[in-house]
Amino acid sequence: MADRPFTRIGTPTSDTKRFRMRGKDVLSEVVGVKTFAETFYLLVTGRDLPENHVRTFDACMVILMDHGITPTALVARMVNDSLPDDIQLPMIAGAMMVGNKFAGTMAGAGAIFKEGVEAGGDKRTWAAGVVQRFKEEKKFIPGYGHPYYFPTDPRADRMFQIAMEGGATGEYIELAKILAEEIEKARGKPLTLNVTGALGAVLNEVDFPVETMRAVAAVGRAAGLIGHIREEMENPIVPSVVEFINNIEYRDPD
Repeated sequence: MADRPFTRIGTPTSDTKRFRMRGKDVLSEVVGVKTFAETFYLLVTGRDLPENHVRTFDACMVILMDHGITPTALVARMVNDSLPDDIQLPMIAGAMMVGNKFAGTMAGAGAIFKEGVEAGGDKRTWAAGVVQRFKEEKKFIPGYGHPYYFPTDPRADRMFQIAMEGGATGEYIELAKILAEEIEKARGKPLTLNVTGALGAVLNEVDFPVETMRAVAAVGRAAGLIGHIREEMENPIVPSVVEFINNIEYRDPD
């Protein structure tokens, strides 16, 4: 007989004799014991977040929580205007925009840094190869470049500082900086190592899976979007956006 399907995440609500999560009793070992960040890490990885990395992982979840009236926030506000009684729907709509362009590029950067560490050998030679590869493919290297922060991103510097204070080995952080140097060498001018690039390195430092790194941005940003939705309820900006839209000129095709 084939094995029955199973999960190692948690017990179902129908199992009233147990309340387990990743092998732990939820009421005595999780609730009131672990922080939200620690529990999130446990659920995703199946491992306890080392105590020295708690502050670092929590910072990873906070740093992208809000960036003002971004496209993600604007979408959440617009959807709330249409669906004012279902706060989860505008939040979900905004969070769906966390991806390759907005907020979610730490996954691409994280994969590159993981590849570099696993490759071994001379880091600078590897980094130069990455630059050449992306140049040939005519693609941007995820985690580098920013329209406003130049030549450095203070958020990236802060994330590196917190990680190192928490006892990170620094091998991924070092690789991120070396790659930035090789990019500058190839371009003849700096290209900012941005906060999502820093997160790709830092999340590797705390051994968070590359495949789920983008979720850190999505979960953090979801919390921030609730703030925007709540403000929209009290001090709406959507009417001003709609007024702007209604004043966009229509022109017949040439």
